[in-house]
Amino acid sequence: MDSQSFRVALDAFIQAWENSSLIELETFISADYQAREVRDGDIEAFGYEESVEGWKQGFAYVKGQQAEWDIREMSAFPLKEDEAMAILYATIVQNGKPMETGNMFFDTFKKREEGWELVRSYIETGVRDRGTDLNLDF
Repeated sequence: MDSQSFRVALDAFIQAWENSSLIELETFISADYQAREVRDGDIEAFGYEESVEGWKQGFAYVKGQQAEWDIREMSAFPLKEDEAMAILYATIVQNGKPMETGNMFFDTFKKREEGWELVRSYIETGVRDRGTDLNLDF
């Protein structure tokens, strides 16, 4: 796997997200993107169109509230020769204070002719922020 090109693409993806730039972020989302989101125990499946609309609403909220994104890369690793996964925790910071919960994104990127594209996501919403503490003590 070309880990250097994935690193560059992942950094650019996160930067577009932090900038709430739908135009930049859209360039990473594959037309055949598929996602599953768990919210309050309900599982919803959605694709490209719903994803772009969700990003649009999220970015409008952050800009409207003069807030910012706090995105933390928990892990990134190859899955196959042409696929990699990034595990990201994201929350919103308002008035210097992060929200109590955020979302965990398990994002799969695939290397295509045009570059790395986001092809699949599994998203857990309402996750409590534990910083970078990954111990499993409950």
